[in-house]
Amino acid sequence: MRSWRVPLRVLGALAVVTGLSANSTQERVALVRNGNQVDVLIDGHPFTTYYFDAAVAKPYFFPLRSAAGTVVTRGFPMTTIPGEDRDEPHQRAMYFAHGDINGFDFWGEAAYPRWSDHGPATFGRTVFRSLEEMRSGSGAGRLRASFDLVTPAGVIASETQTFDFSGDDHSRTIDCEFAIHASQGPITMGDTKEGTFAIRVVKALDSPPGRMVNANGASGEKGIWGKRAEWVDYSGHVADEDVGIAVFDHPANLRAPTYWHARAYGLLAANPFGVKQFTGDRRQDGKHLIPRGETLVFRYRVFIHHGDSLQAQVAAAYRQFAAQK
Repeated sequence: MRSWRVPLRVLGALAVVTGLSANSTQERVALVRNGNQVDVLIDGHPFTTYYFDAAVAKPYFFPLRSAAGTVVTRGFPMTTIPGEDRDEPHQRAMYFAHGDINGFDFWGEAAYPRWSDHGPATFGRTVFRSLEEMRSGSGAGRLRASFDLVTPAGVIASETQTFDFSGDDHSRTIDCEFAIHASQGPITMGDTKEGTFAIRVVKALDSPPGRMVNANGASGEKGIWGKRAEWVDYSGHVADEDVGIAVFDHPANLRAPTYWHARAYGLLAANPFGVKQFTGDRRQDGKHLIPRGETLVFRYRVFIHHGDSLQAQVAAAYRQFAAQK
């Protein structure tokens, strides 16, 4: 996937980043806004782009790249790549959304008809409000954006998404924070497998031919889907690189270690709410109430690495993340 065409806007950003005068301090992590998107570059090379166009039902990142430039996320539905799966059009490269917030589906994008436990799904949208912070840096860059959670009945809550970007010669890291604020009234996050912080990996990382493992040593969809774990990692051979991508669940998150909606076809999603569906125990209920005026916060780390989970020391990287307050 290294042959991915670099958009002209990114080439322009590269000119800005690499064209600084000798008297300027070059930022190692550069964030460049272009309309309803922000390009993220590390050491002058494209890493990812954050999209928040109100014409799309939710914000998302696309694509994610390794330190070597290998694309590790699926192109569809943003672009078409020969031989790539075109299922589940709402599963963008990386996003945060949930399938039942006060009974509205913020996960599915109305991309196709879907039934919830209450009948036909009614869809919500995560609508961009403002870019609160965009900061490049010599060690890391930060992006913070605010959104309204909008339903056919109006705004039901607000959400803030914050991302810290960093990297070295072998890896790329995104620290993610998602804060749902019950600004308009109480919010109920419903029990459904359709959520919540998700990545759809490139086809070469599907399991098989790629390998999916979790912090407990389990592998494959059978051992990981619906199970709780501190992290899950996909790894395999993409283009010319042995590469992997892991998601870490912070121990301060609700119901940590989280449940995983992780599928062999390439979906990797942390979901603390789908307890009944994951366990198959109808006596359990994973819904969570956010009282009016209060905020529910989640923190995750995305770790894109060379090699498999053992070679990249993913377990040690998780412990470092988990130690952060």
